[in-house]
Amino acid sequence: MLDGPSPEMYPSPYNNNNLHKYHQPVEASYGDMCYHDNSLVSGSLEALIQHLVPTVDYYPDRSYVFTFLLSSRLFLHPFELMSRVCHLCVEQHRSGDLLLDKIRIRDVAPKMVQLLTEWTETFPYDFRDERMMRCLKEMSHHLARGDEYSWRAMQQMTQRLIRRLAALGQYEEAIATLNASAAERPTALKAKQQSGQRSDVLSVCDDAFILAQQLTHIELDRLSFIGPEEFIQAFGVKDPLDNHKSFFRKRKTTNLEAYVAWFNRLSYLVATEICMPVKKKHRARALEFFIDVARECFNIGNFNSLMAIITGMNMSPVSRLKKTWSKVNTDKFDILEHQMDPSSNFSNYRTALQGATQRSITAHSNQEKIVIPFFSLLIKDIYFLNEGCASRLPNGHVNFEKLWELAKQVSEFLVWRQVTCPFDRDRKILQYLVTTPVFTEDELHLASYETEGPENHMEKDSRRSLRCVTLWPMPPGNIHRCRMASISRTLPDLSHSR
Repeated sequence: MLDGPSPEMYPSPYNNNNLHKYHQPVEASYGDMCYHDNSLVSGSLEALIQHLVPTVDYYPDRSYVFTFLLSSRLFLHPFELMSRVCHLCVEQHRSGDLLLDKIRIRDVAPKMVQLLTEWTETFPYDFRDERMMRCLKEMSHHLARGDEYSWRAMQQMTQRLIRRLAALGQYEEAIATLNASAAERPTALKAKQQSGQRSDVLSVCDDAFILAQQLTHIELDRLSFIGPEEFIQAFGVKDPLDNHKSFFRKRKTTNLEAYVAWFNRLSYLVATEICMPVKKKHRARALEFFIDVARECFNIGNFNSLMAIITGMNMSPVSRLKKTWSKVNTDKFDILEHQMDPSSNFSNYRTALQGATQRSITAHSNQEKIVIPFFSLLIKDIYFLNEGCASRLPNGHVNFEKLWELAKQVSEFLVWRQVTCPFDRDRKILQYLVTTPVFTEDELHLASYETEGPENHMEKDSRRSLRCVTLWPMPPGNIHRCRMASISRTLPDLSHSR
């Protein structure tokens, strides 16, 4: 798991100030940077870049470093920022006197190393760009001229960075392998179902608390590989150099997208497990089990798995199984749905999240520290914060108050991301959760119709159509009828007149 900053590393620059207060008159202006109540509120892009560069007598506040490195990509590419920072650093040491230059480099080198260390440790994925790595190497050679200790620190920093990028590459390859084989699995699943050989989740794990623990392992593992910059790059400006061929370059939001895909997979897994059993009592048992798993996820603080499970149980192929639901005590499910009710902008969930966050702050164990947010809503919040506030003010200044708020939300995610999962791993359960086949939406609908028959003409038409376009295992007579239907689609349907 990648390390993240501590919560105290990036304190909020405001004391409960809201965005509607952001346009009050500033109290002071220093060159191209403006302040209000001693907080930076705006500045020209050039001045903000200069403010990032350390000198002999100055090092930027760590909250500023994080905020600007995170959000500057709304205005320029990280490589461009890196180039300008390094250029400013070099130029301020240049006097024409070699001995004096060496003394100046020696004096500022530790602070420059500190800045680059914060950059590489908090935003390591920026350095998948070979141009960034080349710039880092050039800066290392520059600092070596004046300070051997700083040069060694740069070498150690670079080695840590390379290890992180290697771990990221392995993770992405593993995810790609899973996705590549996913297309083959549904066919295998249906073949097993036809022969009655398929295992289900209850045969792998019948303890709701243990399954919730394993889901939490997957959530925290995948969260740990999401770079904080991905939240900004998801809606950032298009980089004109995006087509640059580079050894390190990947899609800018790869790991964020993979995490959203995991949510979708878990929802479809839940629906598949409920729709597949032929017997009603087995479907009801699966429903009750996942309700218990969802409740355990809520107690742990794993809101993302909780919402994925609820989403799976609310999918129409599951919700239409009235005979199955009639055998289930839904009181616990109703409580969970109430907690995740989207009304009033998910106010119930936000209250629960606030409680879990407070518990995490005062935690005495790793288990109490776990906070896994409903991820799609987190992305939505950041998106609307970006869309709802201008990035630049009418005078051309960067709206730094908006950048503070973006950083505040993302830094909270970093604190949640770095928690070490305290539960024992069960490889068999984990393997099942991430590799067992799941059905597509059409296949789920057909499975639902096969277990509890159509209730109206529309559902009958839907089942007939789905049988003809899927490879669902069915008795030979049904296969024959489906083939005949595909050949003679113009024949009238007489089933409705019986």
